[in-house]
Amino acid sequence: MDCLRRQPLQTIETPECEARLMSVSILVLTKNEQKDLPGCLASVAWSDDIHVYDSMSNDATIDIAKTYGAKITQRPFDNWASHQNWGLQNIKFKHPWVFYIDADERMTPELATEVRALSAAPGNPVAFRVQRRDFFMGRWLKHVQTSPFYMRLFRPEHLRYERLVNPISIASGPVGQATAYLDHYPFSKGIEHWLARHNSYSTLEAQQIAENRRAGGDFSIRKAFFAKDFHEKRYHQKELFYRAPLRPLIKFCILYFAKRGFLDGRAGLTYACLQTIYEYFIVLKTRELAQQQRY
Repeated sequence: MDCLRRQPLQTIETPECEARLMSVSILVLTKNEQKDLPGCLASVAWSDDIHVYDSMSNDATIDIAKTYGAKITQRPFDNWASHQNWGLQNIKFKHPWVFYIDADERMTPELATEVRALSAAPGNPVAFRVQRRDFFMGRWLKHVQTSPFYMRLFRPEHLRYERLVNPISIASGPVGQATAYLDHYPFSKGIEHWLARHNSYSTLEAQQIAENRRAGGDFSIRKAFFAKDFHEKRYHQKELFYRAPLRPLIKFCILYFAKRGFLDGRAGLTYACLQTIYEYFIVLKTRELAQQQRY
């Protein structure tokens, strides 16, 4: 770390400093990502340890990964938390710090520089959140996102994931925050692909709700606000939202009005509507699961 103190990051030239600033492994999750993977891998080509963690692709994904010199691990996908936790526990990373990225995401040059600096002199944090910019219809969705912060740079032994879909990152230590952006293109394969993917996600969300209810017991509004145990409190807070009448409409109002998604123009309105449809899929499938369990 002395090299970081002696001179600004952009002027580092010594081999020792350069090697230490490259010491971040990259983890890319894939399933039939031949369209997006080249751009993703190009954005992380500065790393000397890139891992493509593939869910049995049947397109050119693996060939593309080999072209970029990535190490390949394949495993059939079961659910998000299980799949990601298995990867952190079983993939042999070269470096202590790992940056996780999806195929439809791109590291900006500023983020690549910052990630290398943070890994070289992290201080107390065992993980760092990164702000993601989602792009749709040629525009950054600056306001309408639910949350733009994601834990992406971490020491794998200090991180685990929970939930079947849209997993929550749990760090066993302090968490810092990067300032540069990670760019995300969720509609790179078109609206049809986005809808098909979120139709699948909604099935897992409904299953997650059913699983939470089996494990969490009876719902309590009091516990949603006053339970001392974090996990118990989170369960009842989620149930409070899941049981809210007209939940898809509530989500639209939150995204479009409370978070000022209208400032994102037509792209913001379209995205808020798509998220409302997704939420309604979850409502319908949750009801269907509940009916199946009664009979």
